[in-house]
Amino acid sequence: MVNWKKGRGKLGVFDPLIGNWICNKGSKDRMNPECIRSYKYALGKSYIIADITWVLGDKNYEDHTIIGLDDSKIITFWSFTSDGKNSTGEFSEVSDIHELAFGFEANMPAGIARQAFWPDETEGFHWTVESKTKKGWNRFVQQHFVKYEK
Repeated sequence: MVNWKKGRGKLGVFDPLIGNWICNKGSKDRMNPECIRSYKYALGKSYIIADITWVLGDKNYEDHTIIGLDDSKIITFWSFTSDGKNSTGEFSEVSDIHELAFGFEANMPAGIARQAFWPDETEGFHWTVESKTKKGWNRFVQQHFVKYEK
């Protein structure tokens, strides 16, 4: 299992993600595309920058996310994507997914969505996105990431 020990400070919970990660390496399947995630601290350890690239054949979909504390000291993300969209969300309770999971919730145009991260039992971590329904959470993406050397 990846070292899932959180670091110091409010953003220390993200320490297990710092580095470069990949899933579906070399995949040409648009339904299971290669995805590279890179997480690093910025401005000391005041923020985390997440750069995500989805390899979709001849075109990539990119996401540049900044994670930090808002004015109320709540862990928040600000996401900007290559299709010109953006979203904001707050740290939220996601332990119903896995006891060590952490994640965010965001109000999206289509409703409430959440993303979560949790350790894999042998290598790397899992990432998922779910939408809130009347019956609970509907998972529509789940990926398993492993360390990646650029």
